[in-house]
Amino acid sequence: MGMPQLQQPWTAAMVRELPADGKRYEVVSGELLVTPAPTFDHQEAVGNLFLRLRVHLRAHLVGHAAMSPADIELDTHTLVQPDVFVVPLVQGRRPRTWAEIPGLLLAVEVLSPSTARADRTIKRRRFQAEGVHEYWIVDVEARLVERWRPEDLRPEILTETLVWQPDPAVEPLVVSLPDFFNEVLGAA
Repeated sequence: MGMPQLQQPWTAAMVRELPADGKRYEVVSGELLVTPAPTFDHQEAVGNLFLRLRVHLRAHLVGHAAMSPADIELDTHTLVQPDVFVVPLVQGRRPRTWAEIPGLLLAVEVLSPSTARADRTIKRRRFQAEGVHEYWIVDVEARLVERWRPEDLRPEILTETLVWQPDPAVEPLVVSLPDFFNEVLGAA
């Protein structure tokens, strides 16, 4: 059975009422996005990035790394679930509820055939408009990362090294992309 067609835009509240059926439901600017369960390689990439970010952020206390499922409500018509994301600390601690998140420092989507269009267009434009400091699109098959910042018209394509420094007073996270992709694909 398909999703009901609505004359009005979808809202975050409407998405929260949808069934827990193993699919990921998001709404961006009133448009419902539905994706199937991810592949094993997708989840390997998500987990690997999450762990790298978590270790770095715990050492430097500039934010908190999390991964979906999540309810990041940007407005009443936009509820997203980035695969991996970093939020600012709230009074020196991690947020305790989704509503407590003041914004995103980083959003990461790992491409899947069913999500590529939305990740590269709809969600990317929304994250840029929201002022998310960096948006990474990880393409495991092509072994590259597209890095977007709010003002970018085109992505920075990274194949060798990914450097992320949310606070110039703190040493950056440096990821060797060949090593990362080898680990994800089981070639390391």
